[in-house]
Formats: sequence, structure tokens, C-alpha cells
Amino acid sequence: MKDGSVVPRGPFEINGIPDRRDGEKCYFEEMSATILVPLAVGFEEIEAIVIIDLLRRANFKVITAGLLEGTIEASRRTRHLPDTTLEKVKDETFDAIVLPGGQPGTNHLKADRRLRECLVRHARDGKWIAAICAAPMVLHAAGLISGRRVTSHPSVKEQLSDTHYCEERVVVDGKLVTSRGPGTAIEFAYALVECLAGKAAVEEIERGVMAKH
Repeated sequence: MKDGSVVPRGPFEINGIPDRRDGEKCYFEEMSATILVPLAVGFEEIEAIVIIDLLRRANFKVITAGLLEGTIEASRRTRHLPDTTLEKVKDETFDAIVLPGGQPGTNHLKADRRLRECLVRHARDGKWIAAICAAPMVLHAAGLISGRRVTSHPSVKEQLSDTHYCEERVVVDGKLVTSRGPGTAIEFAYALVECLAGKAAVEEIERGVMAKH
């Protein structure tokens, strides 16, 4: 990610500086990993917001990118303003791309050629790729998870028949992380923090949010 190209919005970061007015101590003094979270119309709110929140608590530079310009309406009709658009960051390189699920959001992600090319490039370059709920279908459509250990929301299990499907709540296979749905979002985000920054970073966050790892 090129410095200065996008300034993330959110309660935990203002103009690139972590907001610590809540008194919570961040584990890292400087932002480390850069994370792209694409947002499509109809994304699952719990998954997306938990991912963004906990990754920013880990002091990662999380960039939310709408597939369209302007406010994005999520699956339960809440409205969200991304930091930027996918069009503006599609050629950037991130340490990880994390896909929230939900419908019709997953279908919109799956149909987006720009996102597919971005995912393939990042996977080829050894970056982290993660998806929750129905979003592993996006990775499947991009040809990234055949034969890999994955999980997903049970409703899309049959569409991932050429994978090594697991029933665990979070599955890590190399630099691929998948999870099952809104109820596993915190565990999914914690797994990402641990993969990118280590267990101590997760423990630091746990003390603030009171959610067990």
C-alpha cells in the first residue's frame, strides 16, 4: 500500500493516527499490516464491522473499498461509507484481502472482475486471503481454493465440493483463512490478528473487548 493514498475512516484511526481517547492501549505503536476489505451492496454487517473493528484495534491499516461510489447499503439496510472505491485501489498491494459475506453482497463480489484479478494477484504473490460466510464462493470462482482446507456458511457447502471442506468455525490453510458466519466473526478476526501479528496481539485486544479467543 502506498503511503498517503487513502486515509482510513473509523473510530480507531484518525488521519492515519490511532484514536486512543477510549484509553485502550494499542499493542503496536506503529501500523503494520495493510488490509483491504471490499464492500458490496448487501454485505453482512456483523461480519464486516467486526472484522474492521478488531483489525483496527490491532493497529492494522484497514482500507474499506466500495465496489461502487458513495454509501453502500448492507444486507439489513444499514448504510456505510467506505474509505475509498475498489477502482481507486485495485492496483495497490496489501498484506491481506478480507471478504465479508452476506447476500446479495457475496454475489456482487463474485461477479466483479476487478476484485477477482486483485485476489489472484495477491494469492500469487503470497499475500493473505480470507473470507467468511458465503464469501469463500468468491475465492472458489477465482480458482483459489480447489483442494484447499476451507469452511463456509453451511448454505454454500455444496458449491465448494472440490475443496477439502471442514466443519470447524475457523480454518487456516497456509495463507488462506475462512470462517462460517456472523456468529464466528470475532473468532475469524482474532485468527487474522494472530496470523498477522501473533497471539500476544490477540490477548491485548481481548483485554479491551472482553471476548474470548
